[in-house]
Amino acid sequence: MTTSPEKYDMLMHWLGRLPNAVVAFSGGVDSTFVLASARKVLGEMVQAYTVKTPYIPDWELEEAAEYCKKNGIRHRVILAAILPEIMHNPENRCYLCKKHLFSVLKKEAQQEGFNIVLDGSNADDTGAYRPGLAALQELEIRSPLLENGITKTDVRYFSRRLGLPTAEKPSYSCLLTRLPYNYEVKTDELERIEKAERYLASLGYGTSRVRNHGTIARIELEKDRITEFVNSPIVKGVIAQFHKLGYEYITIDLDGYRSGSFDTNLTQSAL
Repeated sequence: MTTSPEKYDMLMHWLGRLPNAVVAFSGGVDSTFVLASARKVLGEMVQAYTVKTPYIPDWELEEAAEYCKKNGIRHRVILAAILPEIMHNPENRCYLCKKHLFSVLKKEAQQEGFNIVLDGSNADDTGAYRPGLAALQELEIRSPLLENGITKTDVRYFSRRLGLPTAEKPSYSCLLTRLPYNYEVKTDELERIEKAERYLASLGYGTSRVRNHGTIARIELEKDRITEFVNSPIVKGVIAQFHKLGYEYITIDLDGYRSGSFDTNLTQSAL
């Protein structure tokens, strides 16, 4: 699909109609592009908010803070505990989580005089299981990428044009997506997953997931890299590191990496 330069002009015009804005900023590909674009149009009338929970990796928070500091953007970190309602990872977890976190974020924004809260949902998100979108709509959170038909491919293209450090950054999602649904959420397991995935990334496998099934690690890699990985001498080190982290069994998913692999049998009826 070809990226249309006009989409960026539409986005800038859309942002230019706003009086001010808070951007829900994770430091990922989409939210960085939204923040950079809003900053370009609104200047000092934009601020970044990052919500820190036990299921958001520390390195994402660090990268978000570093980006804002480097670019002189006001940045607030809001701490939030795990909601009791999602402690067993229900199928509507994303809805419950976003409803709570964005309610907190919106309240904080209003107290500081910001009328608009923006998030990084893009046009591709409507084609996947995304119950959190319903929560955003209920709270009247605006999604400039989604509303202007901007896809992930567009975001990466425009990010390269803007020289953003996230242009080629692998997509990421919260650590709860590494757990099966209706599975008890434990902070030590979330920490284990984060360390396991960061270890794989340090070996050059940034586009990967470690799906956590108790003491079993199910590693998802890009399909065309599975054979390379299995035959590589680094496997011994991976096994040793994963055992050290507490996994008894380490497996490779032959279906390869795919976003939301636990969502395969779910539908929007899970809201």
